[in-house]
Amino acid sequence: MDQAQHKAQIMDAAGMQRAIIRIAHEILERNEGAESVGLVGIHRRGVPLAERLATAIENIEGVRPPTGSLDISFYRDDVMRHISPVLHATDIPFALEKKDIVLVDDVLFTGRTIRAALDALMDYGRPSTVQLAVMVDRGHRELPIRADYVGKNLPSSRDERVYVALQPLDETDSIDIWGPMSSQSAER
Repeated sequence: MDQAQHKAQIMDAAGMQRAIIRIAHEILERNEGAESVGLVGIHRRGVPLAERLATAIENIEGVRPPTGSLDISFYRDDVMRHISPVLHATDIPFALEKKDIVLVDDVLFTGRTIRAALDALMDYGRPSTVQLAVMVDRGHRELPIRADYVGKNLPSSRDERVYVALQPLDETDSIDIWGPMSSQSAER
């Protein structure tokens, strides 16, 4: 977090787990069970979130929905700004047709990542529906995209950064907000 100052921890591991369980219940209610549901996590942190949602749904319903991962690197509208984008493998080991797909991501901000994910997903098939689950919705949309399932609504300023930490990618599970260094902090 270069030139950033930790402002607050918004959610700890226990709070995140409660949010995941709540979202799992909401997904089951909206889709009348887990039989038609497939979860697709957007690389990076959407992938472990999708796995955790699948586990929560299995614990509630007794049926584990299939999960997949989606790389959107070449679908982003800012791909030309990055000299060499970080590539991850897309792995969707189930047919999208006749599935209610829940795209899973950590933070919803401008909506551009989700637009890219929708474009990428359609290259793999045509699901019955596409829904969106995010851990944090921080506002500032630039596109007409909204989440169907939200762990935490967190109004923030554009110069703040919301960071979702998830094991095993990170040391712990938490949601933190970071802001620019204040002039007093920078002088220390």
